[in-house]
Amino acid sequence: MSDSKKTTAIILDGKAFAKEIRMDVAAKVADRMIKGLQQPGLATIIVGDDPASRIYVSNKHKACEEVGIQSFGHELSANAAQEEILELIQRLNKQSDVHGILLQLPVSKHLDEAELISEISLFKDVDGLHPANVGLLAQKGRQPHFAPATPSGIMRLLKKAELKLEGANAVVLGRSNIIGLPISLMLLDENATVTICHSRTRDLATVCKQADVLVVAVGIPEIVRGDWVKSGAMVIDVGVNRVDDEQTKRGYRLVGDVAFDEAMQVAGAITPVPGGVGPLTIAMLLENTLHAAELAD
Repeated sequence: MSDSKKTTAIILDGKAFAKEIRMDVAAKVADRMIKGLQQPGLATIIVGDDPASRIYVSNKHKACEEVGIQSFGHELSANAAQEEILELIQRLNKQSDVHGILLQLPVSKHLDEAELISEISLFKDVDGLHPANVGLLAQKGRQPHFAPATPSGIMRLLKKAELKLEGANAVVLGRSNIIGLPISLMLLDENATVTICHSRTRDLATVCKQADVLVVAVGIPEIVRGDWVKSGAMVIDVGVNRVDDEQTKRGYRLVGDVAFDEAMQVAGAITPVPGGVGPLTIAMLLENTLHAAELAD
């Protein structure tokens, strides 16, 4: 490809868009308080002392405070028993000032994660991971009470970019319960033609290059190269990977699942890492918590 044919992709600023969503949530929470309605409340549960999980939870509490949502933190030891966590969830299900319950994942390996998620009230499942909510998401013509935050943020970003999804070829690289599978269902609901692929897909590069919309959430640093991207495609990079870099002060840098500099020369639009999808995740969690409060009114 000659330089004259190369393009420079539009960078989709998730951080700025997330700020808009958070301001909207803050305004609606303030309006609730003026009307004498209950302040929305989010309870978080963290098991163990994983540093990354603690940072994520701390950021969620800080975001709640900024928009006027009350937050309740529950920290349990890494060897907490299944029954102890189940009892806590059952108690929070009954607590009237708690509208959303978030179990920070992953939990310790000795715990049954699926059972814990299933115990969360369907109407407080602000992470959108309860099997019933996932089932509603998967059924044509049905809507879940809550959808997972990251995929919801991606869909909002696609709509803000005014991308016509109907009939578009959408390729999702990754099949996790948190991102890959739900975003595939959401894209399908918008009448996109969806292909789900993963690290074991044959001729992965060719599959990705068919995409008008390419969502990458596989957790492998820069697996998607520039020549995997269709000219003019919209690339949504969900990956956040730490790679060693002695030239930086921290000794590492964050990169996505997409080779950004290469993809920039081919794609029509692309999300950066950091500053793309990540900020939208917390914004959508706040919006889900507000929605949970509205359901409880």
